[in-house]
Amino acid sequence: MDSGGPSAGADAGAEEIDLYELLEIDKDASQDQIKKAYRKAALQHHPDKVPEDRREESEAKFKAVSQAYEILKDEEKRHLYDTHGMAAFDPSRGGGGPGGVEVDLNDILSQMFGFGMGGPGGPGGAGPRRPRRGPDEDQPYKVTLEELYKGKTVKFSANKQVVCGTCKGSGAKANVKPQQCDKCRGAGMAEAFRQIGPGLVRKETVICDRCEGSGNFCKEKDRCKKCKGKRTTSETKVLEIYIPRGSQNGERIVLEGEADQLPDQTPGDIVFHLQEEPHDDFTRIGNDLSAELTVTLAEALGGFSRTVLTHLDGRGIHLERERGNILRPGDILKVPGEGMPHKRGDARGDLYLIVNVEFPEDGWLKDDKEYDALNKLLPPPPPEIKADEVDEVEYEEVDSLDQMGGNAGGPGFGGEWEDEDEEDGQPQCQPQ
Repeated sequence: MDSGGPSAGADAGAEEIDLYELLEIDKDASQDQIKKAYRKAALQHHPDKVPEDRREESEAKFKAVSQAYEILKDEEKRHLYDTHGMAAFDPSRGGGGPGGVEVDLNDILSQMFGFGMGGPGGPGGAGPRRPRRGPDEDQPYKVTLEELYKGKTVKFSANKQVVCGTCKGSGAKANVKPQQCDKCRGAGMAEAFRQIGPGLVRKETVICDRCEGSGNFCKEKDRCKKCKGKRTTSETKVLEIYIPRGSQNGERIVLEGEADQLPDQTPGDIVFHLQEEPHDDFTRIGNDLSAELTVTLAEALGGFSRTVLTHLDGRGIHLERERGNILRPGDILKVPGEGMPHKRGDARGDLYLIVNVEFPEDGWLKDDKEYDALNKLLPPPPPEIKADEVDEVEYEEVDSLDQMGGNAGGPGFGGEWEDEDEEDGQPQCQPQ
């Protein structure tokens, strides 16, 4: 980059300020987390809360966290900062302070610590400039319950942008220095007006459309032939992620520094967010699993010994139920240690089997003798209910209780009341 680029000026050696570090939050912090962090920091550094001898330092810190909050609470300004750093808000480079107020956080922080962010020795010390960090790339990644149970290593090809190896990210041919963009004056940002309502416009700081945010511009004849002045080229790279066994839905797998590259920036990370797909047989809660155990009526009454299901790793799970221990619909059997593995150690959760008793089809017995024999085997019915009057009724089978309540009747329950004496909406009087 030539001397007219974004790094030129008296503070060229100054280290880039990290607003997230000022508020002690992560780069993916939510607006609620940003607000809470600001309130905590503002209360901690409020000048009225400290002794007189520390008031000047406290005022500087209070200003710093306030200006950081002004940027990060606004999603548009936050995006500009994440993409271009504080250059987006530097008036000398074509940017503007938050809310139109010019601000130099380097000056504020030099008051806080007694030296510039480049290191000791005064503002704009000779310390090396820390490159800005590029944005992370968030990617959802669907995984099966089997993969989360056993763990998995995934290799895949990804297309990513890398700094052009021919021009080293300058965008220009060899021995050609890119010129400073005359639209943004090398800042990479420019002011634009956006209509926000009828007759209302707002001035905003946006990425310069001439230099595409680089701060430099090359004539077409001077552009690098490989990247055509874009400063980056597309590259296919084989990446690998490891999903540890026992991983949970929503967990993050991070490939550090594998996001798209940009000149003068440290690449961000590729962050995969695990999305557990529903399973046909198992349901997971934490490290425990549940599944349905279907048994026949004969097994529910007389016991069984068989393999009842196939586990997530392909093993058969064998159960033995002694005769005399009757299973009823809805009973739950707990199998210790057959749930999901813990990510650390050899411990496992538990498996809960919910009993479903499968009754035989209608007419499965063919004659009365078989029914009589069955009745002799089963417990007798309850004593008959005594009543002075008994009605023998008919019935029908329904699938659900959805129809229940439909026989309320009466005008108060949605029924319509009609007057037989009314005609065409007018009451009729009977002659005397």
